[in-house]
Amino acid sequence: MIRLKQLFAFTAALLIAVPAISAVPPIVPRPLSVEQGHGNFTITSATPIAVLTDELHTVAEIFAADIAPLFDGPLSVTDIPARRAISLNLASGLGEEEYTLSVTRRNVAVTGGSPRAVLYGLQSLRQLINGNRIPAVEIRDKPWFAYRGAMLDAARHFFPAADVKKFIDILALHKINRFHWHLTDDQGWRIEIKRYPKLTEFGSKRKGTMIEKQWGSCDNVPYGGYYTQDEIREVVAYAAARGITVVPEIDLPGHMLAALACYPELGCTGGPYEVETGWGVFEDVLCPGKEKTFEFLENVLTEVMELFPSEYIHIGGDECPKTRWEKCPACQARIKALGLKDDDRHSAEHYLQSYVTARIEKFLNEHGRRIIGWDEILEGELAPNATVMSWRGTEGGIYAAKMGHDAIMTPTTYCYLDYCQASDPENEPLNIGGYVPVEKLYSYEPVPDSLVNDYGKYIIGVQANLWTEYIPTNEQLEYMLLPRVAALSEVQWCDRGTREWTRFAQALPHMLQIYDRMGLNYATTVFGVTGLTEKNAETGAEEIVLSTIDQTPIHYTLDGSEPTAESPVYTDPIALDKEYTVKAAVFREEIPTRTFSKTFAPTAEKEE
Repeated sequence: MIRLKQLFAFTAALLIAVPAISAVPPIVPRPLSVEQGHGNFTITSATPIAVLTDELHTVAEIFAADIAPLFDGPLSVTDIPARRAISLNLASGLGEEEYTLSVTRRNVAVTGGSPRAVLYGLQSLRQLINGNRIPAVEIRDKPWFAYRGAMLDAARHFFPAADVKKFIDILALHKINRFHWHLTDDQGWRIEIKRYPKLTEFGSKRKGTMIEKQWGSCDNVPYGGYYTQDEIREVVAYAAARGITVVPEIDLPGHMLAALACYPELGCTGGPYEVETGWGVFEDVLCPGKEKTFEFLENVLTEVMELFPSEYIHIGGDECPKTRWEKCPACQARIKALGLKDDDRHSAEHYLQSYVTARIEKFLNEHGRRIIGWDEILEGELAPNATVMSWRGTEGGIYAAKMGHDAIMTPTTYCYLDYCQASDPENEPLNIGGYVPVEKLYSYEPVPDSLVNDYGKYIIGVQANLWTEYIPTNEQLEYMLLPRVAALSEVQWCDRGTREWTRFAQALPHMLQIYDRMGLNYATTVFGVTGLTEKNAETGAEEIVLSTIDQTPIHYTLDGSEPTAESPVYTDPIALDKEYTVKAAVFREEIPTRTFSKTFAPTAEKEE
């Protein structure tokens, strides 16, 4: 972990190296309105947290525990107004997620439209604490998007409830209000369902796991785990206290091999089936031709609704092959009975999946819930009230919005946190591939120009997804999440066109201080060297381009040797006229980063 005093020094260096755009304190996500005051409020272990409304006791206690590492222990919480206190209150004139934060030399006041909004104000306050001082400031703040999500896949690799709570703590720090919990898939069923005990007795276990990226391999080490209903209730309550709604996902009708292994009569062939050990998309899915399939789904979802008070239930809908349905007598009989036909857009089997989605939506709507589905639910006919989660690019979200349906944007190219975050991926932990550095995620504009005027209101949120095929430990999970989730939070919170990369870069070291205090593992890749190839606009020649976030001098070699402080300093792009093994490093003491290492070769010219 990086020493805090080093981080303070680096922050100062950034502020010198990059001119400040405004007087906005380094709060992430960036507040809507900030006015810098004069002087500081001095905070000590004796500073009370004065709760002026009974509803805010839990919020106050959470904040006291969060900042306890800065002092000898948690600050005291009192119902009595006090001088030189941190005062918490509610105000009817503020929106559900709107807060004000006022810091003077004498007092700190956080006022919100709800306990959740007060919590947001306290997270901003948490970031302003510098030693025993809080700078005088007036902040008025509220988010842009109502739905600000992050997804954790617990099916491919299981994370105990304690790790899930740490994940929730990270979301709370960044003012993210939806935790999307992917609980079922081909590789494991992770939620206890009382009516179907085999789902956890057998479906939560697999005989092994694929070895790295060796397709068809298996380590033959038994793997499993699931959440009891009591654990789920505990996690849901823990999240709610921190302003976060848990959105469960039961993926259907595809990605159901773990369930089919337990109840093979729910498949088209009758099995036998096994809980999958590898990754990918598999042909065996639920059989919508059988009524018992819908009985199963409704019974499962009934227990899910009892556990999760969320307005939304995610029903998946992605990557469902139709090959079994094409040959299944029961499915073909259902298609005939419904009068489903092939057309220029889709096959009858695609419309059969639409029938499944619409039927499940009707069931959930009747119980006061709404569905979210991955953008494949657009194939066929979109269920009447469905919200589309657009992952295969942005087109699905745009299409849904133009149909008058709510959409949540989560495109792979910007929002998949299982993608590599470094330009030399071979030196990163094993990952699924792709390239989403912090700065790329930060650049994402969720509402495209084509939707701004008429349909932009239907883009209700943004989400990042953390799939865990190649993330077996919580330490690696945190590494993939941080600090990219900080960039995500600004994309979700800040209005169109108000984000500024330079200002965000200045704020990042402050976030790392908090990550250190929380005992989190994070990547420092954003502070290291990035190396890419580009074509010279004038000559068309390929060049190697090296860069850093703060213009720190880059020392490099081209022969694979380790760079030192005496190695040449990078000044201009390097002509890629032959194969080079580039190693590059920055030698700042404040934030140590690994040496960049990558072999670049010229693109072979195509033969005429």
